[in-house]
Amino acid sequence: MFSKTRVTEKPQTPPAPGAATSNPDAPAATPSLERTETPVTTPARRSAPSVLSSDLTVVGNIRTEGDIQIEGTVEGDIRAHQLVIGESATIRGEIVGDEVVVNGRVVGRVRGLKVRLTATARVEGDIIHKTIAIESGAHFEGSVQRQEDPLANGPTRKLAPPASE
Repeated sequence: MFSKTRVTEKPQTPPAPGAATSNPDAPAATPSLERTETPVTTPARRSAPSVLSSDLTVVGNIRTEGDIQIEGTVEGDIRAHQLVIGESATIRGEIVGDEVVVNGRVVGRVRGLKVRLTATARVEGDIIHKTIAIESGAHFEGSVQRQEDPLANGPTRKLAPPASE
């Protein structure tokens, strides 16, 4: 009743009533190579994250459409899809991402759709978010503001300045 070739073929219009449903001499249906569900040139959204190791210091801004994990020191702003700040990391600048997980230290503003401060996080600055989770033990100095679209490039009301050391 069913065959593997039928599963990979494009759906066809039903045959006219009374027409033969199988003809071994008929040309094969469109091959599966003609299907274009996803272009080959589309980059995979979930590739491995870029990692900046703990012995690396970056002075300047970082911008990526992908995911990034930072274990070192960054003096500048960071913008990424998913951003993980490792326990040994120190960031001095604004960080912006769809999903931001802070395990280390951030001195500056954090903007994200989903922001999570783990128990080892130290944040000195404001957090602008759509959803937030702060684990017990996280250290946070600043203010928290919920916005429907925290990633919007429009002017954001300046809240409290980051605490100085």
